[in-house]
Amino acid sequence: MQNASYTAEAYKRQQILTASPEMLTLMLYNGAVKFINEGIKHIGEEDCIKSNKVLIRAQNIIIELMSSLNMEYDIAKQLYPIYNYIYRILIEGNMKNDVDKLEEAKKLVLQLRDTWAQAMKKAHQAE
Repeated sequence: MQNASYTAEAYKRQQILTASPEMLTLMLYNGAVKFINEGIKHIGEEDCIKSNKVLIRAQNIIIELMSSLNMEYDIAKQLYPIYNYIYRILIEGNMKNDVDKLEEAKKLVLQLRDTWAQAMKKAHQAE
């Protein structure tokens, strides 16, 4: 069983190392959604330690997205306050075990992810 876990981890690591910047961004969005979902699940199970752990991971992903913005572009200036808002409601949802706040954060991340995926698709079609 440990060998399968090691193989899966090696595969995931290889995916990250070979991914384009665009795909890495998509992977970050997907990771944030995954961790928010896990946090909501753990809150429902009344496991505050596990929910805190995964929600901090979601918060860290949002920080990474914020720090990777190139503020020379208008889109970055528009995304920054959205990321900042998501980050703030993730913290609030985590501190208060507020599933509604976490659902709001998840909804926003899903919208950003879907928009990003569409932009990637259009960019590849234009090539």
